[in-house]
Amino acid sequence: MADEEKELELDKSGKKKKMIIIIAIVAVLVIGGGAAYFFLAGGEPEIPQAELDAALDSGSGDGATQTAEPTGAKAGTALYVPMPRPFRFNVPGASRDRFVEIRVQLLVRGGDNEEAAKKHVPLIESTLLAVFSQSNADDLATSAGKTSLKQKSLAEVQKIMTDVEGSNIVEQVLFTGFVMQ
Repeated sequence: MADEEKELELDKSGKKKKMIIIIAIVAVLVIGGGAAYFFLAGGEPEIPQAELDAALDSGSGDGATQTAEPTGAKAGTALYVPMPRPFRFNVPGASRDRFVEIRVQLLVRGGDNEEAAKKHVPLIESTLLAVFSQSNADDLATSAGKTSLKQKSLAEVQKIMTDVEGSNIVEQVLFTGFVMQ
């Protein structure tokens, strides 16, 4: 009889532990679900694009007006013109030469600029390759070096497109892939 009482006591304490574990799991799931809902569905209310445009057009309030116009490119829908192949080249480094592969897309505004950029892809590729081949591995290993390379690329592409088409055409040179080995 004493053995049966011990078994009943063990079963009761085991059931209590199971209930505590189940309650803890449910509480964690409820809290996690609430947090996920807050981050995914909560937050700031969306502001319509028309209100954002109106705020930009009204200026900063100190008498200076800000323009949303891109420099040298026609206003319009942002379109991306991918270069047909990645750029692959070797660059010298302090300790050893490195192999670099860069995938590039051009940001243009409006259909006319997109067509002009597509028409001159070989010229743009040649210009970009000339800029890329002047770089070195030590600079490309840093974020600042990559940013500098983008800026040089943009300046050269805009210069050549101004010579050929009469306007900058390209608003930004974007690196969509960058591998250095």
